[in-house]
Amino acid sequence: MTPNPTQQAPKYIFVTGGVVSSLGKGIAAASLARLLVERGLTVTMMKLDPYLNVDPGTMSPFQHGEVFVTDDGAETDLDLGHYERFIDRPLTQANNITTGRIYSNVITKERRGEYLGSTVQVIPHITDEIKSAVRRVAPGNDVVVVEVGGTVGDIESLPFLEAIRQFRHDVGRENTVFIHLTLVPWIAAAGEVKTKPTQHSVRDLMEIGIQPDILICRTERPLAEDVKRKIALFCNVEFGAVIESPDVSTIYQIPLVFHEQGFDELVCRRLGLEGRALDLSAWQEMVRRVTHPARKIRIAVVGKYTDYADSYKSVQEALIHGGIANEVGVEIAWTSSDLFTDAATSRALLAGVDGILVPGGFGVRGVEGMVEAIRAAREGKIPFFGICLGMQVAIIEFARHVAGLDDSNSSEFAPECGHPVISLLESQQGVQDMGGTMRLGTYPCRLRPGSKAAEIYGQPEISERHRHRYEVSNQYRERFQQQGMRLSGLSPDGSLVEMIELPDHPYFVACQFHPELKSRPTRPHPLFSAFVAAAAQRATTRTSTSTASAPRSLAEAS
Repeated sequence: MTPNPTQQAPKYIFVTGGVVSSLGKGIAAASLARLLVERGLTVTMMKLDPYLNVDPGTMSPFQHGEVFVTDDGAETDLDLGHYERFIDRPLTQANNITTGRIYSNVITKERRGEYLGSTVQVIPHITDEIKSAVRRVAPGNDVVVVEVGGTVGDIESLPFLEAIRQFRHDVGRENTVFIHLTLVPWIAAAGEVKTKPTQHSVRDLMEIGIQPDILICRTERPLAEDVKRKIALFCNVEFGAVIESPDVSTIYQIPLVFHEQGFDELVCRRLGLEGRALDLSAWQEMVRRVTHPARKIRIAVVGKYTDYADSYKSVQEALIHGGIANEVGVEIAWTSSDLFTDAATSRALLAGVDGILVPGGFGVRGVEGMVEAIRAAREGKIPFFGICLGMQVAIIEFARHVAGLDDSNSSEFAPECGHPVISLLESQQGVQDMGGTMRLGTYPCRLRPGSKAAEIYGQPEISERHRHRYEVSNQYRERFQQQGMRLSGLSPDGSLVEMIELPDHPYFVACQFHPELKSRPTRPHPLFSAFVAAAAQRATTRTSTSTASAPRSLAEAS
């Protein structure tokens, strides 16, 4: 975004967390950012991650959750997905900084001699690099919301906390707000909430030199006024600056909960921000569709990492968005692909589901189970949606059971197979490094006129985000088409298959890219909207069929 020379200095909001991890700093920060966007302010967000990895691209999904890919091909923390979904704005590599990247940048500068012979130290060199990274995302924005990963007290996060402490001195107190998210646990045995963990967390933060301006208290139970006053007194904040963040049925309720407590008004007042009057009616209607759907459907997500749903966080949210578009609630049946051992087992596992989604992944484990699940979807006419690996396995299944290529596989899983229908990109031949070396980021795709894909998107060319190394082998394309598969999306030069579909199936669509990364609660992705609509249609048909075939009572028969 081009900086506006008449614009006032940007404001900075820093969000830290204490007591325990996984309290929802990212959701809290994104919810506040959404309220500021609704006021007409230009907002960007940033995540400071204290781990030593340069990025999360090589980290296990079971340990870290999904890797969120941005338009520019950055492999980032899953919280950036929350940021994009809430503020409805694409982010970039600059919006996610790790300790590994910071140290790498500093060491590179030292090797180039940029520090003029100085002894390179955490202060000032590491902290200056962190502050520079924060400043880089500020131009053109009214507000920068920065989430500091980790928990106060962790050794890893100390340089980031020191950097934001210095940052307030650099830009002025009037341009910064420190928000601390903490836990106020309910102790069942005592029958009350306890504020001591919050007091200790704030004390640890103050020892570093940071006095929080606002506290967000995660709690299972509503906080009484006297509890809030106690927290305010012992933590040295205003009574009105103690904000509750209760458990809710959907994360999209959090902005509404915050607004009811005047959170956004408090932040704007402290930063001297002015904006338009807030109108949350559209957001409230969206939340209503999530919490009170007209009916519900059941979607099976058949994947490799289903024991940890955060591995598919964007898929989970995009399915909810598809439900919003169709006014249905989506119940997700997380199903490990390892369970699909044969046709009979597959039919039993998929009994009662209205749609099947096979998401992305890496490695051979669970792939044969995916083949069985996709075969059940194809033969049973169950709406199917394959994403990345899901499309590749759909190709393998079709090759084996329709095209008659029994020894079909991916060269990733079986390098010596007779028919490598999925093979390595030519540009990937000989690549040894694992981090940041895949086909990453946004690429264009041309849709075949008259195809289901073209109908869904309503436009001839699209742009979607990728994260993969392997592609459909071009030497089998003609055979697949002869057997009834439609290659509905290709790269502009026609060399890469981006989308496939089966015209003789109620809904069988798969894509090489990751559409879930661009879905928003206010703008559901068309592929997810169409898939959920197909599943809802199947649910309606199944209900009608079961009702019509139900045995009549004796009274009705007579």
